[in-house]
Amino acid sequence: MRWDGQKIAAEADTALPGLALAGHQRSVRTPEFAGVTFHEVHAKSALNKVPESSAMPFRWTVNPMRGCLHACTYCFARPTHEYLGLGPGEDFQTQIVVKTNVVDVLTAELRRPSWRHEHVALGTNTDPYQRAEGRYALMPGIIGALAHSGTPLSLLTKGTLLRRDVPLLAEAATQVDVSVAVSLAIGDEDLQQAMEPGTPTPRARLALVRSVREAGLECGVLVAPVMPWLTDSTEHLDGLLRDLAAAGASWVTVIPLHLRGPVRPLMLGWLREHRPELVPRYAQLYGRGAYVPEEYHRWLKDRLRPLRRRYGLFGPGVAAEGARPSPSPWRVQPGGGTTTPDAALPAAVQPALF
Repeated sequence: MRWDGQKIAAEADTALPGLALAGHQRSVRTPEFAGVTFHEVHAKSALNKVPESSAMPFRWTVNPMRGCLHACTYCFARPTHEYLGLGPGEDFQTQIVVKTNVVDVLTAELRRPSWRHEHVALGTNTDPYQRAEGRYALMPGIIGALAHSGTPLSLLTKGTLLRRDVPLLAEAATQVDVSVAVSLAIGDEDLQQAMEPGTPTPRARLALVRSVREAGLECGVLVAPVMPWLTDSTEHLDGLLRDLAAAGASWVTVIPLHLRGPVRPLMLGWLREHRPELVPRYAQLYGRGAYVPEEYHRWLKDRLRPLRRRYGLFGPGVAAEGARPSPSPWRVQPGGGTTTPDAALPAAVQPALF
């Protein structure tokens, strides 16, 4: 989605580069979010159509914000900030664009006779339950509009603010298909704080999974991205899947890190600061492109297979023997980080929001 789709009428000459467009209403700073500027805009559209060529398992998305306070070093969505004339690094996590009218625009779009009530995914570009949602409270209206219109929905988040809306999601599930997934790839809290400084702790996200399940909803987990030599050991994966099983996770999808565009230097910069011995290994593993080698995928599948069986955690649509498959739109090709630094063919697609 380009910023042009959010134009309304008059330019705001005080806006940042890329924001001097009519949809920009005001820029706000608040003590509760030190160092962060919220750029409030009026969006022209809410529903984004996913290109037919995309590997994504859905055709429509809604993203109420651009940029993300989670500040995950590896986030694949960082380059999208460049469309606004902003940077993929610090700007992505400090210059947050908020579509304050998204609920009204979405409601109007869902009322169109041409709307076919196709599945809509939430949390595909930036996290809908990042901390800024606590300030703007856009998600209850979005969920309500989708459910009221008879539109099935799914959401993916790292944000424990989702707990606020679990009753609303449970109610929506009586009207339409609802799929909930939590993203949790790092079980070590020190590593999580260093690499995902704006996210809730692993323990808090495990409690979130438990809360969703206790409300009677399925809750899958995306263990993504798995990072070579950081989170791909048998010990780490075993501990994480054990904790996810104990929390009641319905299914698990594992996907390895990919490094595309400006995310690559950001990740390598993080490694130089925190784990310099891994820089040459990453340079070799990702030497031919953004994705890990196919050998790496096979290696990881082999490593995961006994762990999945041990804890009964399979991918969406794949059930343990005698069990009913868990419904989910997140049917992406599984994969996941590992420790084999052999050279490389490009491989699977990493789904949105990690």
